[in-house]
Amino acid sequence: MHDRGGWPSTTPIDRAEHVLADWEMLMDAIVGTLGRRDVMNTDELRRAIEGMPRYEYEAASYYERWLYATETILAEKGVLAPGELDARVAS
Repeated sequence: MHDRGGWPSTTPIDRAEHVLADWEMLMDAIVGTLGRRDVMNTDELRRAIEGMPRYEYEAASYYERWLYATETILAEKGVLAPGELDARVAS
């Protein structure tokens, strides 16, 4: 739909300003930092978001998609082991 290469949708885009949760601001900072350090870039982020399974994409919020994509990219590059973030959060 809105960010998935033209999938049709009748759902309007919510353009209203909203307050970001702390974790959303942190996610924005993480993505910015990884970009400035040349760990990942906008094209990689978009590719990973667009590669999400459709159900997960549609169920996720904007920054949940960023989290999914960042974890995917870092695992692909060997920076994180698959499931490492989940293990760290659980402990």
